Amino acid sequence: MIRINLLAAERESKKKKATFQSGQKVTIACSLVLVITGFVIGWRYLAIAKESSKLDDDIAKAQTEATRLHQVIQQVQQFEQQKAQLQQRVVLIEQLRKSQTGPVHMLDQVSRSMPPMLWLTGLKQDDGGVQIDGRSTTQTGVSDFVGNLEGSGYFKRSVDIVESKTEPITQPPGQLIRFSLKGVFQTPGESAGASAVVAKNAAKPK
Repeated sequence: MIRINLLAAERESKKKKATFQSGQKVTIACSLVLVITGFVIGWRYLAIAKESSKLDDDIAKAQTEATRLHQVIQQVQQFEQQKAQLQQRVVLIEQLRKSQTGPVHMLDQVSRSMPPMLWLTGLKQDDGGVQIDGRSTTQTGVSDFVGNLEGSGYFKRSVDIVESKTEPITQPPGQLIRFSLKGVFQTPGESAGASAVVAKNAAKPK
């Protein structure tokens, strides 16, 4: 008589079924891990892409700002060059103005400084200063003329008497004083500026 062990077959079936269910669980778990990993990778990719786009925008804005600042710097440099050129022109115009008005002021001050009974026979200006030649009926007139020139503020102190000679005359009988003076013409502003520099240097501690 043949006996069939149904219990063993049932156990074997249950064992296979349990193994299958366990494999399904592993598969599901792996699938979930893959899905979650894909989600994280996708989210991270989108975040990086968004950050990269923002960085690109910031770089573009920075480049635009750098270009604008470069143009501003160029404009400032052009303005500085124009300012320097204008200052040079102002200095040149001022020098020309002084050179034009200097002789006029000098002649005016010399004329104002002349005392009575004194006249001029020559006036010459060079780099070394101004030479004034003239005649006077008295020695006092020559001294007064020198004092007036020094007191006018248009001649640096002191005005030197280079030559002073007495010449006799017959008509009317008497004598004349022939003189020659040497001085340096200046404007009052130059004198004040020089005095300020001297005072400033004297006030500096040694």
